Amino acid sequence: MDGNPNLIDQINSYFRSREERLNLVCPPQFIKGGEPAKNDWGLVESIWSLLNKYGMCRHSYVIIIGGGASLDLVGFAASTAHRGVRLIRFPTTTLSQGDGGVGVKNGVNFFGKKNWVGTFSVPDAVVNDFTFLHSLPKNQKRAGYVEAIKVALIRDRSFFEFIEENADSLAKFDEKVLEQVIRKSAALHLDHIASSGDPFEKGSARPLDFGHWVAHKLEQISSFKIGHGDAVAIGLSVDLTYAAHVGLVKQKTTDRILNLLEKLEFPLYNDLLFKISDQGKRVILEGLEEFREHLGGELTITLIQGIGEGIEVHAMDQSVIIKAVDDLQKLHLSLKNTS
Repeated sequence: MDGNPNLIDQINSYFRSREERLNLVCPPQFIKGGEPAKNDWGLVESIWSLLNKYGMCRHSYVIIIGGGASLDLVGFAASTAHRGVRLIRFPTTTLSQGDGGVGVKNGVNFFGKKNWVGTFSVPDAVVNDFTFLHSLPKNQKRAGYVEAIKVALIRDRSFFEFIEENADSLAKFDEKVLEQVIRKSAALHLDHIASSGDPFEKGSARPLDFGHWVAHKLEQISSFKIGHGDAVAIGLSVDLTYAAHVGLVKQKTTDRILNLLEKLEFPLYNDLLFKISDQGKRVILEGLEEFREHLGGELTITLIQGIGEGIEVHAMDQSVIIKAVDDLQKLHLSLKNTS
């Protein structure tokens, strides 16, 4: 709201001018945003209470304006009320406009695990309004870049090269280039969901979650202090370094991608990658089984064998993962000492 101080007035004015066709049943309601909000089951119940209070039904619409966590939370509440109240999303961050907001998933965190409770429900409309992006703080503007890089790495080499060629402009948040990247990222994510044959993830593969088995675990063990964009950047760094170690991709390709992430000011490493469990094992490795459990079936991890060439693997050598983390720590220290 800080960057859109007139938003409430604009919403009310919009509905007043169309009151013969649209009935705004209650004033716009505020909820907490950010990933920690998805840990609060009370927020789901408060949304249900509003839907019940105002007699919302399956022909009613819930309109949510917010970032990815808000879309997840409100989408879950709407999709479970009456087995599904219609939903319109207005994503307001680069992450949600380029990735999460254009999907079919909703969820909240439970048992300390990301999106453990959730639904698949197709929104009735998604409106990407780029004016919402203009007032974002730099870290939130930057966050969407990493999902664009991710989808380019598994699907579209030319898009990766476009991001690489325009890295300086993106680092300066040039609005024209930023919008081009978010628009293309959204299109590629949507195309995969619509054309992959598995939009509701009945199988064990989830290519769009390249780099996410590490990311989800890092978010969890940091109590969500590490944002999703930074967590995915670190997750990609681990998986890319691993892929180079096992010979799937050339080391120079991994270095090229890590250089782009670093140029866009994403972290490649976090000390939590070294966190040890009570059983004396690396906590981050628990993310593999949790990822398999979340998808169901056999473990399926997406890696790359070249830029734009995703590949699925069904096992990862944990000792090589540790080597990859060690390499990233050394790289982190080297970059820190030269900065």
